[in-house]
Amino acid sequence: QVHLAESGGGSVQAGGSLRLSCVVSGNTPSRNCIGWFRQTPGKEREGVAATNTRAGSTYYASVIRGRFAISQDTAKNTVYLQMNNLKPEDTATYYCAAGAQTCNIYPETYNDWGQGTQVTVSS
Repeated sequence: QVHLAESGGGSVQAGGSLRLSCVVSGNTPSRNCIGWFRQTPGKEREGVAATNTRAGSTYYASVIRGRFAISQDTAKNTVYLQMNNLKPEDTATYYCAAGAQTCNIYPETYNDWGQGTQVTVSS
């Protein structure tokens, strides 16, 4: 099993930036895909970005492409989500998750989830 802990959320004005962190611990070799997802009340959880931690490949949702960037620090077992030019519609609870199947941004393919961190963007 893998444990994930998110941090870095907060409140910013539109156009601002935040960097979310996801520290991964436990049986990390069993999970080579780390993804970031977000959810607002009453809506389905949607994929934002994902990375294959072994191959270094990355995947992005079209709505955030060019504004968000996923990266990793293998020495710290941490995956980051740098979010720039934030918009009010980016307001959500952001989750990181670990999976072992084909890396993508579809929540159903991920096995382990963090507790989430809140991001609020005001206009």
